[in-house]
Parts: sequence; C-alpha cells; structure tokens
Amino acid sequence: MSRFEDQVIALAGVAQSARLVDRIAVNGQSPELFMNASIKSLFEFEASNTAEIFQGLGGVRLGLQTLEAAMGKSSAPELSNTLRYVFGILHLERKFNADATMQATVRSRLEHTAFKAEHFSDNPKSLVHNLAGIYQDTLSQLSFRIKVTGNSEFLGQEHYADQIRALLLAGIRAAFLWRQLGGTRWRLLLQRSKVAETAKTLSHLQTH
Repeated sequence: MSRFEDQVIALAGVAQSARLVDRIAVNGQSPELFMNASIKSLFEFEASNTAEIFQGLGGVRLGLQTLEAAMGKSSAPELSNTLRYVFGILHLERKFNADATMQATVRSRLEHTAFKAEHFSDNPKSLVHNLAGIYQDTLSQLSFRIKVTGNSEFLGQEHYADQIRALLLAGIRAAFLWRQLGGTRWRLLLQRSKVAETAKTLSHLQTH
C-alpha cells in the first residue's frame, strides 16, 4: 500500500464509525461485521499495516464505500449527518492530540479493557459498555462535543448510547492514525476526488 492509500484506509475507519453512529441513531441497527471491525480496531496496538487494524480491507469496506459516496463529485444527501460526524471526529481528535495526559489515560484503559475481555469476559455488550465509559470519562469532557441526532427512541436507551460512544472512540483512534500517516483537513478538502477514487479501488480489493 502507498502512504496515500494507508491514509484513505485510516480515514475510512473514521467514516465507518460515523456511518454506524448515524445508522444506530436513526434506526437502532448496524451491520455486525463492520461494527465488530471498528470496535476491535481499538485493541490493535501492534498491527503490521493499516488494513490489519480493521481485520483487513473487508472490515472497513463500509467506510471505504462511504468515502466514495461522500467525497465524489455529487455527495449523497443522505450522508450529510455522517459527514458532519466525520469532521466532528477529526476536530475532536485534534483536541485529544493536544492532551498527552488524556492520551495516556485512554491507552491505559484500553489495555486494561482488552486484558479483561481476553481473560475474564468477552461479552460484547459488556465490552461496548466499558468502551463507552472510556469515551464518557475522557473525550466527552473536552470543550468540543459531537452532537448526535436521530430517533429519541434509540438515543435514549443506554445500549444504543453505549454503542455510539464506543464507535466515536473508534473513530478518534482512526483519526489519530490518519493524522500520524500525514492526513490533514485542508489536503482532504483539496483531494476529495482522489480520496473517492482511491476508496473505490480499495473497496474492491480482497485483502486480509
């Protein structure tokens, strides 16, 4: 993979989290394959390549397809909230990146959560609840907050709220990776068509 392709994969991780947040907020549903890949990306501390963080390109295909649709010449109007969440996540990650103490706290708590999941309980609901707690105790305390809109029937239930917070945490992790790989907002805006085309190409590859 080229460096730009790696950037697009990481950005697709952000887009996938944002897309799943929107789906859960609107109809309480999310594709299990992509939900699992996004959640598991939080525990990939020593991945050998960017795609591996998401269990291969297949695990982030929804994000790649979202980028293709959102960054193309005619952005799909139904993705307006998803795009808002993407840029919200990128903005929140910049604030997170400026807080070394918070970064250390999040890393420590993710490692502790991974240890508990491996040795004591791998209950998905419990795992998501723990991840939501990390987000709530750290990132949600920053001056900027991502406002999620949707159906109050789902937003008001702890189970769905936990999923949304866990996915936002996964989105921050992907945004952190994207920036480490050289991604910047101004370059993203200037290279929208190239991002869309690369995402389209990558979404059709079969790698694991």
